[in-house]
Amino acid sequence: METDVDLLNAARRMNTEALVKIFDLYSSALYQYALRLCGDPVLADHIVGDVFVKLLDQLAAGNGPRSNLRSYLYETAYHRMIDETRYAKRRSPLEAVLHRQDSHTAILSLEDQMMFQDILHALQHELTSDQRHVIVLRFLEEFSLRETAAIMGKTVDHVKVIQNRALAKLRRSVEHREFRRSLSSQTIRNVPDALGV
Repeated sequence: METDVDLLNAARRMNTEALVKIFDLYSSALYQYALRLCGDPVLADHIVGDVFVKLLDQLAAGNGPRSNLRSYLYETAYHRMIDETRYAKRRSPLEAVLHRQDSHTAILSLEDQMMFQDILHALQHELTSDQRHVIVLRFLEEFSLRETAAIMGKTVDHVKVIQNRALAKLRRSVEHREFRRSLSSQTIRNVPDALGV
């Protein structure tokens, strides 16, 4: 089995097979990561392209990662996303993800789908950029605390603080949305009684 180090050594020699294998191994996951953060399929595709262009440039110059290629690629995507949000006139909403029904959400109950949409709404609209990145890296991309800290250029303790604050904010947001939804459903049920029907 080929390791990241073996792949990187071959890629540094501009071995086409190694470069294609790296792209095949990581491009889809990087695209999903970028899409979760920006919500725009075209922008996510551009970010992934930029990540691999940078990797090629770094490898050709004799630089780039020596090990842990996955973390390097996610870190590059993270910084590219930061640049994009910093310089874009407006941020892309996550509506593309909210309205997408993939195989996982298709089998969820209506209540679970509503909860999922509440979480996605809170993720996009109520969390800071750092909080959103930590949640995506930790829970959707399944990076460890140490890997997340390395990707974001922060300490592990700082990532823990960001994660805890983000989870608390998500929890409050979902509870608030559920409370509002229950109030509106009670109001709708009470309308016939109020009208004497």
